[in-house]
Parts: sequence; structure tokens; C-alpha cells
Amino acid sequence: MSTNLRAAKAQLREKVKNILESIDVIEKKRQSQVVYEKLMSLPQYNESRRISIYLSTSNEIDTISILKDIFAKGKEAFVPRYNKNKMEMVQLYSMEDFEKLPLTKWNIKQPAIHENREDPLETGGLDLMILPGMAFTKNGKRLGHGMGYYDKYLESIALHKKQMPYLIALAFKEQLFEDIPTNEKDIILNTVLTE
Repeated sequence: MSTNLRAAKAQLREKVKNILESIDVIEKKRQSQVVYEKLMSLPQYNESRRISIYLSTSNEIDTISILKDIFAKGKEAFVPRYNKNKMEMVQLYSMEDFEKLPLTKWNIKQPAIHENREDPLETGGLDLMILPGMAFTKNGKRLGHGMGYYDKYLESIALHKKQMPYLIALAFKEQLFEDIPTNEKDIILNTVLTE
């Protein structure tokens, strides 16, 4: 990645981080609710059985109500587990399971590293992935948090000869831009949901 591109991405991440920290809690809740309702009406969501979803932090669209819906509808949920410079998806079994998850040093809940859980790449793959990110465009460009976890994970889906899941990002309207700095390694999403 060129130095210019890296610098442009870092600059935009910093800008978005400041914007997100300035949105008040009530506004974040309101937008999260609208995005949740939009997701619920998407056929791609309703038809999916196996869904990967991130566990949200305070500066992301809240995913807890989505998680509850996944379990209520008898779908299967897979959540990220970070281990050093690698991210895998592992199965989450219920809301009780979610409540008991330990917190990482980043204050994000995730299944313990030593715990044995189903990995969708070893089994039936994923139908849908709900991705976080810092900035997006309407046509599906995504700026992640800078570690490349999701890009590497999507590459591994191809390596496992699994079908590519439908990719949806959830974002506050403040995270939507006309254009964002990307290169050919960056994934293009199918849908970016904002209010």
C-alpha cells in the first residue's frame, strides 16, 4: 500500500473517530433502531440461516437487538474472535452465552481463545456477514479499523472454497462519504445500511 494511501486512510479514520465521539448516546440509539428496522426488512437477512455479526462498541451501530433477533428466529450466529493478528469467526449459541463472554483488552466481548467452538469455514460457511468499519460509500467501499482483519478473513473464505457471503455494513449517517481512499485489496460490500 502506498504511503499516500496509508496516510489518507489514517487521516480519515482519525476524522471519523472524532465525529463518532461527538454523536450523543440518544442519537446513536435512534440511528441504531432505524438501521435495525431496515435490516429486518432485507430479504437477504431474512433468507440467511448462518450469520456473522460483530459485537458492537459504543461508537458503532448497536448489534445487540440484531443478535436477539437471530436467536429468536432460530438462525445461527457467528462472532469475531481476535487472536494476535488473526480474526476467526466462531459460533455464539444464545443470549446467555453472549452475556457470559469475557472482555478483551479493547473492552469487546469475545469467546475465550482456548474455547472450542464451531468455525463456519470448517462447516457450512456463512450466508451473510454484518461488518463494522470506520467509513463507507453508498456503493460499498469500506474503510476498516486498519488491521485488515475482515479483508484477510474474506480471503480465507475463498481459500476454503466457500461461497462468499452477502456483505452488509451498518453505519451511522456520519460515516457515509462521497468517496474514501481504497485500493484493489479492499473489499466492496453488497449493501451499506444507514438511516
